[in-house]
Amino acid sequence: MAQQMIDGVEIKRLVTHADERGALTELIRRDDPFFEGFGQCYVSVSYPGVIRGWHYHKKQTDYFTCVSGMIKVPLYDLREDSPTYGVVNEFFMGDDNRIVVKIPIGVLHGFKNVGVTPCYLINFPTQPYDPSDPDEYRIPYDSPDIPYSWDLKFT
Repeated sequence: MAQQMIDGVEIKRLVTHADERGALTELIRRDDPFFEGFGQCYVSVSYPGVIRGWHYHKKQTDYFTCVSGMIKVPLYDLREDSPTYGVVNEFFMGDDNRIVVKIPIGVLHGFKNVGVTPCYLINFPTQPYDPSDPDEYRIPYDSPDIPYSWDLKFT
């Protein structure tokens, strides 16, 4: 069953071009219709099982992709004026699902390494990080106010 997409969240399927030399995967282009603009780019490395818990931004949009390993990325719409207020999305990305997820301003997000090797998440936020005025608002990963479990689900 398809999940109801949080308002403003977009997915870009990545295309990998492979030949006898190796492979090339284009992540984001400035002319991508979903891309708002470049602030900075960074890579975050997390070990298996690590949760980088809930946070949101008031000024920046994030563009998450995982270039090595596998992660799950839950989103929770905190925006009271949003038509999808209270909706949860969950995306799996990395070696087995090459995508970029656009995470709008005000949408709570985090990620967990669900693989057996370190994961490498690349983010292209629309604003550079300002240590004197960080645009990062945190909520504990296990907050009872958020209807989400970080546990692995087996069906």
